[in-house]
Amino acid sequence: MKTAIATVSISGDLREKLAAIAAAGFDGVEIFEADFLAYDRPPRQVGAMVRDHGLEVMLFQPFRDFEGLPEPQRARAFDRAERKFDLMQELGTDLVLVCSNVSPLALGGIDRAAEDLRALGERAARRGLRIGYEALAWGRHVSDHRDAWEIVRRAGHPNVGLILDSFHTLARRLDPQSIRAIPGERIFFVQLADAPMIEMDLLYWSRHFRTMPGEGDLPVTDFMRAVAATGYAGPLSLEIFNDQFRGGSPRSIALDGHRSLLNLMDVVRRQEPDIRIEVPAMPARARALGVEFVEFTADEDEAETLGALLSTLGFRKAGRHIAKDVTLWRQGGINIVVNTEREGFAHSAYVLHGTSVCDIGIRVEDARATVARATALDAQPFGQPIGPGELEIPAIRGVGGGLIHVVDDAGDLARVWEIEFEPLADALADTGTETGAAAEAGLERIDHLAQTMNYEEMLTWLLFYTAIFETRKLPMVDVIDPAGVVRSQAIENAEGTLRLTLNGAENRRTLAGHFIAESFGSAVQHVAFSCRDIFAAAAALATNGFDPLPISPNYYDDLDARFALDGDLLQRLRAACILYDRDEHGEYFQLYSRPYGEGFFFEIVERRGGYRGYGAANAPFRIAAQKRIMRPSGMPRA
Repeated sequence: MKTAIATVSISGDLREKLAAIAAAGFDGVEIFEADFLAYDRPPRQVGAMVRDHGLEVMLFQPFRDFEGLPEPQRARAFDRAERKFDLMQELGTDLVLVCSNVSPLALGGIDRAAEDLRALGERAARRGLRIGYEALAWGRHVSDHRDAWEIVRRAGHPNVGLILDSFHTLARRLDPQSIRAIPGERIFFVQLADAPMIEMDLLYWSRHFRTMPGEGDLPVTDFMRAVAATGYAGPLSLEIFNDQFRGGSPRSIALDGHRSLLNLMDVVRRQEPDIRIEVPAMPARARALGVEFVEFTADEDEAETLGALLSTLGFRKAGRHIAKDVTLWRQGGINIVVNTEREGFAHSAYVLHGTSVCDIGIRVEDARATVARATALDAQPFGQPIGPGELEIPAIRGVGGGLIHVVDDAGDLARVWEIEFEPLADALADTGTETGAAAEAGLERIDHLAQTMNYEEMLTWLLFYTAIFETRKLPMVDVIDPAGVVRSQAIENAEGTLRLTLNGAENRRTLAGHFIAESFGSAVQHVAFSCRDIFAAAAALATNGFDPLPISPNYYDDLDARFALDGDLLQRLRAACILYDRDEHGEYFQLYSRPYGEGFFFEIVERRGGYRGYGAANAPFRIAAQKRIMRPSGMPRA
């Protein structure tokens, strides 16, 4: 499988684009005409520059408004084509994309268009070039790949073939299954793009909102399965028009694109096992069994403060690492690790970000296979020297440069806590607080992790998680902060054992933006613990001295009006500062800690009856409460 990407898909000048595309692992490029025209080197030098990067110019595009024109415009179109042929030969490519005509002068008629393409194919053949015809979704007379194929078929010239673009087919809600009837050898090139499902003008949608396959809502997999069924064996290329990508890091966007193609074709290979598809071998997406641990990095003073907060939440010190300054806190099936080492990765993270979550552990069915898949999808594996008695735990780089370790039930990894940690002789008494032993609060496991990032990063990490782990994305929601909007995208598996929320901030005045700015980068901003009885948990937390986030009384008055709750239930919610939500499946209860450090916080939740959301309706009130107790230059210490 050869991979390519159109230069229009990423930011920078042509030299920067080519460097990023080559570094991401692509085989070739589509030279977009505007990128070439804006560059100040002649075509022969541009072609040499492409080859110097180890790339191939697989397509020159676009050649617009060609077929079906009256005279004298028809003759001029052929003259223009000859000029483009000169350019292509100097660039070193043999294929040009001719998109369906949008000119108001264009005359309809499949036979007329076929005759023009036949004549153009004859001219191209004399130079050893090929013509690829593509139906634009907004074409004046041809906007359907089936019509484009019929024109190519009637043209009947070996140097004239079809170019398929997933956006143009799927944006018009055309059935991609019709592609299966097209002979694969008559398809010259395939372009891929996804997009969020938005009702708007097709041209504007296409020019501003395309995304990498897997980042949007279009059935790109179905499209590509149909293409694969034709026997097509040519390049797969990305043609992405996206305002956000145009302002992003070219290397990051190019890497996302390469990952998206590898993941897409792996999915297609698994769904079409009878079709030979050339794609690098990789294990299947990893099945997550749960969040195994969350690791904080801190200095000694911050570790003591964090420990006191964990104690009020009902956690107990359960163990110390055999060789490092690392403490294990436990409650139910939750493992919290606090690392105060003065060297190594955790210390580097502390120097950069301060007290923060530097590592999350995920229990999977096969840890080695998970890292193998991640590496095949261009994720960065991580390793550092291990000491005597320590285990080599597979890991990859994650959000904000943090780590994701994966463990399973095979061999010593199943006993990592027993092997690497010495249990404390009197764990309950050794809480690090003046009040002695804390009462467990009935917290059972990690319900979800919330990772905060700049909005431009969200699609990157959405693709990262859904490509590596067996997860799905939920519809994006807007979280209203008094200072702006934060976009929130939840990712979860079917069992609910892995739930992540990605929160994208667009300015630093929001709580999420403040956290990113003050913590110097994207990271986990809050950890949500699940329990079976939120009111029993609240009572235990109160006994431990837990100080909940105070919620405005006005919230509870409105809650009564919205849900007509039982008076006793409403009073219990108000008294314990618990927030409430409901959907068609069940109920949701939320209790928050006060902010810690520069905006980190804990959450305790109870899901009843299959509630599927994350309490987004309550976010504005929670954020307002948190902002009321913010300091001008940071957050109050817990």
